[in-house]
Amino acid sequence: MAVYTCPSCDMSVNTTCGHCGADLRDDVIVLDSGAEVRIAECPEGHGNIKSPLCCGSDMACSA
Repeated sequence: MAVYTCPSCDMSVNTTCGHCGADLRDDVIVLDSGAEVRIAECPEGHGNIKSPLCCGSDMACSA
């Protein structure tokens, strides 16, 4: 399970797919510009979301 933790305040969240209940997995997509965006993705193909934010920054993931 992808557990995201804020490096500033230590808050953490677990991520699961609301459609099927599967644990989301941490991943990165590369935009046409070459920029990388961290995402949390459903392993069953139900989509992905931008990784969670806290204290104005991306939360770090430990899977």
